[in-house]
Amino acid sequence: MPTLKKRLEVLQPVTMGQMIGLAKEFAVSVVDVVLAEAELQTGKSQEEILADVMEQYRHNLQAIEIGLKDGESILLGTVASQLGKIEGPKCFDDKFLDDVLLYTQAAQVGNHCIGLRPCAGTGDSCPYTGYIMAMMRAGYSEREVAEIAALFLKIGGLFRAGKVTTGCNMEGFGAGAPCIAAGTVALMKGTPEQMEKAMVLALSPTIGVPCTPRVLVPALCTTHIAGAVMIGMYSAKLLLRVDIDVNVPIDVMFAMASQVHVQSGKHLVPTVVDFMEPFFKRKPQVEDLVEQHVKDAEQAKIEQTLKNADAISQNFAKQTLPITNTLGEAVVGGSSQAVGSPTNAARIAHELAQGTIRKITVELYPELFARRAINIPGVLMGAAFGSSTADYEMYNVAVQKVREAGIEVNIVEGTEAYIQKITIETDQMTCWVDTLNRGGGRVHLRDASPSLEQAAEAAKRLGIVLA
Repeated sequence: MPTLKKRLEVLQPVTMGQMIGLAKEFAVSVVDVVLAEAELQTGKSQEEILADVMEQYRHNLQAIEIGLKDGESILLGTVASQLGKIEGPKCFDDKFLDDVLLYTQAAQVGNHCIGLRPCAGTGDSCPYTGYIMAMMRAGYSEREVAEIAALFLKIGGLFRAGKVTTGCNMEGFGAGAPCIAAGTVALMKGTPEQMEKAMVLALSPTIGVPCTPRVLVPALCTTHIAGAVMIGMYSAKLLLRVDIDVNVPIDVMFAMASQVHVQSGKHLVPTVVDFMEPFFKRKPQVEDLVEQHVKDAEQAKIEQTLKNADAISQNFAKQTLPITNTLGEAVVGGSSQAVGSPTNAARIAHELAQGTIRKITVELYPELFARRAINIPGVLMGAAFGSSTADYEMYNVAVQKVREAGIEVNIVEGTEAYIQKITIETDQMTCWVDTLNRGGGRVHLRDASPSLEQAAEAAKRLGIVLA
């Protein structure tokens, strides 16, 4: 592939998006691009490269064997050896999936016994190695195993560069899911387009999920690391079976993940520490070295954390309804928060309006403003016609009907978090509701004109839940 290599000489090292793009342009597999790049970077043959790739995994494969046999983790116990002793399926009837999960857990346990050679971190090395072991046990050829292993290292290496702070969102979970998706597409002979879409779908739910320091809490990491496998394999198999519009390029999703990762370390992890620190696993021999007054202070903090958690949970419990009346009215448009809540705010404003409507002004906070394609039809049908969130027929024609009625519409991007303010001007008066967005189609009503009391009464008549 001299032409491909000529392009790679200019581009390398390539991004995930370029990797996909080159595979499409030259009608080759993504693995072909990965190997061609490695040939240029190392001056070695493909056979030598693949041998080196598998050598990198040798220690990690040994960790799996230890985890399966008698390895014990301070956090995970003997979960892998226990699963391994079960006859037949461990968790799922899909044997390959079941094996990947088993070997991934074994790698985790082995990591705590003899360590793992890390990629973005030791976390994502677990699903990579678990997947490779499952391929080996399933009888795939050495070449096939090594090619998937190489693909993991190429993608994982990009996440390694992007991981600059604590958090599983760019490591075990965040790097693991798209790698497993890519490997599964490659294994099932999918196209580069399918691989890119699968990686995007797999990466998306991991963004902003700060694992660390929950890894210090017993058992929790098992579902993070297994989640990478589950999400990755599901994303791949879904894209291999259906044609779905995934329009975000993988490099854009990856870039966003890297930037959210930094913010997560600054703003999310401290909250995780506050609530999870009381449950961190301690080693008695280490604790013996800590002064008693420090341990007493920690114990006081633990007790306060538990009280805070209980108070928060109790507060939410008080806001719930009986299970016979929990679900709200149906919400067209795909989101009870992005569509349901602003639509219900508009319905309250409509209920307050008197006379012929001349103008509707909609102020939405940035996230809602960005999602205006789905919420403005709902807001307009609620403000102009009083239609409920379940009126899917009106939802589809609301914008057209508002235009036909000659109603002026002004959509404003607000700056205040969660704001959704709806103002209606008629030939007789002007009314408005100042609300904050809430999930489940609920509305937090802050102020209104002609009065807050009238708005609250209107919401009650309409059956809208005020948060």
